[in-house]
Amino acid sequence: MTTDTTAWTAVCAATDILPDTGVCALVDGVHVAIFRVGHEQTLFAIDNVDPKAKASVLSRGLVGSLGDRIVVASPLYKNHFDLRSGECIEAPEHSVRAHTVRVEDGRVLVALA
Repeated sequence: MTTDTTAWTAVCAATDILPDTGVCALVDGVHVAIFRVGHEQTLFAIDNVDPKAKASVLSRGLVGSLGDRIVVASPLYKNHFDLRSGECIEAPEHSVRAHTVRVEDGRVLVALA
């Protein structure tokens, strides 16, 4: 039997995130953007700091899709970040980390990558 040693941090109630929007949370000193996509509780978490702008703004970006990729468009430079991987579509050198996120007892939990 293995023990899960992942450090999970509760950030908010799952119902606090409206469908197709994001929120920002400070997790162990890291600004994390958590997104709820669709009306179910499909959640994604990436770094919130836009690497090009050096501003904590990705949680305020527009959620959408490019082909089969679910993305958020940065509100500043409009770069698209894949919510599954954190990859910046237009400039891969500006990619961010993707974090593990889950819902437990109605609370959103994040574990840093």
